[in-house]
Amino acid sequence: MTPWYLDVVLYEVYVRGFYDANGDGNGDLAGLTEKLEYIRDLGVGALWLLPIFPSPLRDDGYDISDFRSVHPELGTLDDLKRLLDRAHQLGLRVLLDLVVNHTSDQHPWFQSARRGPGHPYHDYYVWSPTADRYRDARIIFLDTERSNWTLEPGCGLYYWHRFFSHQPDLNYDNPEVRREMLEIARFWFELGVDGFRVDAVPYLFEREGTSCENLPETHAFLRELRKVADSFVPPRVLLAEANQPIEELLPYLGGDEFHMAFHFALMPRIFMAVHSEHCGPLVEILARTASLPESCQWAMFLRNHDELTLEMVSAEERDYMLRAFAPEPRMRLNLGIRRRLWPLMMGGRRQIELLHGLLLGLPGCAVLYYGDELGMGDDIERADRMGVRSPMQWSSGRNAGFSRASPRRLYTPPITSPEYHYAGRNVESLERKPTSFLNWLRRMIRTHRAQRAFRGRELALVSTDNPHTLAFVRRSDGDSILCVHNLSRFVQPVRLQLERFRGRTPIEVIGGAVFPAIDGPEAFLSLGPHSFFWLRLSDA
Repeated sequence: MTPWYLDVVLYEVYVRGFYDANGDGNGDLAGLTEKLEYIRDLGVGALWLLPIFPSPLRDDGYDISDFRSVHPELGTLDDLKRLLDRAHQLGLRVLLDLVVNHTSDQHPWFQSARRGPGHPYHDYYVWSPTADRYRDARIIFLDTERSNWTLEPGCGLYYWHRFFSHQPDLNYDNPEVRREMLEIARFWFELGVDGFRVDAVPYLFEREGTSCENLPETHAFLRELRKVADSFVPPRVLLAEANQPIEELLPYLGGDEFHMAFHFALMPRIFMAVHSEHCGPLVEILARTASLPESCQWAMFLRNHDELTLEMVSAEERDYMLRAFAPEPRMRLNLGIRRRLWPLMMGGRRQIELLHGLLLGLPGCAVLYYGDELGMGDDIERADRMGVRSPMQWSSGRNAGFSRASPRRLYTPPITSPEYHYAGRNVESLERKPTSFLNWLRRMIRTHRAQRAFRGRELALVSTDNPHTLAFVRRSDGDSILCVHNLSRFVQPVRLQLERFRGRTPIEVIGGAVFPAIDGPEAFLSLGPHSFFWLRLSDA
């Protein structure tokens, strides 16, 4: 039986921003449970919940102060159990976001550790009398941090952190830390969680003279985490957040560590290709994307809760992306762009449909970010990443139907900018409109899930005479689908080299239109602006 994670559409949920069941201005687990049917009806097969653990929320939950509980504003462990039970009844799997690299400085471990050597948990963190160790490690949050070391006045020592200074890194050279983190994973698996999206996995160990990323010791620990996941029936699933070059990322998908990994290198090049109207960026990265083991899969995404990261592109490509998609400095964060999908593409529906056609057509599991199916906007006046984490828009009523609380009690306001006002972009309104993007996406996901050819990993690029187009064939279980994309805003003719499919008849997957049989080495198509075809290559 094919593992479920090899062919699934994953929906990323910001629980605090999804639906408020108790009226306190924050979304919660009970509210998410109420809305599970909506998520299922999108065609989604699994949810990924952003961190739900107790936290001072200085990094919106990625600064964890208790790994074995739920933030009281989001609910209780019993609320999570009810969510899991209902999700499983509906055929949905649930992944939690687990931060293994660091804790909050408010975690009881660090509150004890900061008092100095000899105090409990001091060795749970990485300390130094000076700030000049590990000089070859890059600083990730360049906007806010000048060093990976911060002085702790309580003991006169520096502690190590790869992210914010209020997020001290755990010391994985300490076997007690490794044991604790494996037991934490086991705790949630026993509760019924189907897997984890594991945050910041490349940074667990430090070694002098290295970048302190992707070290052999890190891989060794992750193999231990995989053993814990595999000890359950059915096995639990691990999804890696490892923003690394492909060559450094592939070892995480060797078959004995992660089941899935986000394809960070592909994501910005999808945007580059559409903006430049040229297939070059995609052809190059797809050629570098190696085959994965049978038990592994890519997670493909367009946008998420973070900035659109540009770490995995060249300096020239980064400058191009920033000029194209973030002309104002306040649209930028770290080495990326803090915009939601629709404002990023200036609301161009044809382009956004094309992007989703690529997302669903390429090998891997498509990951959707909550609200993008509605065309939600962003709020760049909000600090850090909160501009892309605004309340889900359920109706045109008060607070976008998200909460019955007073507007001033909301964790952040809904989007009210003229172009993206929630009154015109909400579930209630768009469900009633057959031509809405919401209903278009539902049809596309349903169509995608019905095609066996999309379930495999095989992708064969097809040569064309027009660089404004991208074509490839997906094959699985004897089925073949030709995917042809026009990256241009203009009508484009294209000749495709299809000698190997001579005699086949292309049948359009979505509408069933029959095209002329391929009777030679080439086939000719004409594509409208930013359009695409999915053509089943039938023997009939």
